[in-house]
Amino acid sequence: MPSHAHLGPAPRVSIDGMSGELVVGVSGSPSDPSRTSTLVAATVERLGQEIEDARTETVEIGPLLADLGAAGSREAMAPATVRALELVESADVLVVGSPAFRAAYSGAFKLFFDWVGQYDLVDTPVLLTATGGSDRHALLVEHQMRPLFGFFQSTTLPLGVFGNERDFAKREGGYDIASVDLELRIDQAVRRAVPIIRGGFATAGMPDVRRPAEF
Repeated sequence: MPSHAHLGPAPRVSIDGMSGELVVGVSGSPSDPSRTSTLVAATVERLGQEIEDARTETVEIGPLLADLGAAGSREAMAPATVRALELVESADVLVVGSPAFRAAYSGAFKLFFDWVGQYDLVDTPVLLTATGGSDRHALLVEHQMRPLFGFFQSTTLPLGVFGNERDFAKREGGYDIASVDLELRIDQAVRRAVPIIRGGFATAGMPDVRRPAEF
């Protein structure tokens, strides 16, 4: 009889151009600890399992808020804030997350991406995640976050991940994912993302497509 594949993570991608890539998570939560940060970290970790020798970093926007709001230019920002922006702009893959505020992403999330270079995320694969008090906020991913990264001409990946309060368990100093269903949604989103990421890396050396002026 033919053998059946065991359940678990799919074999990691190992092809030319897809090794040692930089996967950056961005949490747009102003709170610490944060369910959003927990979701972003778990998704980055799962995605890192699929990319051989992936380098992973996480940007927490909360501690940067005062600087982002007060600065009139990037030159006036603190080194930590500039480094966070440059880390996002240099990422090979982004995992971004925001808590829901009135069915939209947080002001902290928007303020951070207001400072990201307009053309620095072109074609960058972006996996969208969000958290909210209930599933009423779930469309935040499709109706708010996906259009934002459409502006940046990023490659938003097919499945976003939304987690509600029931998906997390509070512990001392933070949160844990307490829902098998959320873990499966993360896994499914990553599995759907990998072929697209692979294709993007394979064509990364091609000449840039010319853009209309002021596009």
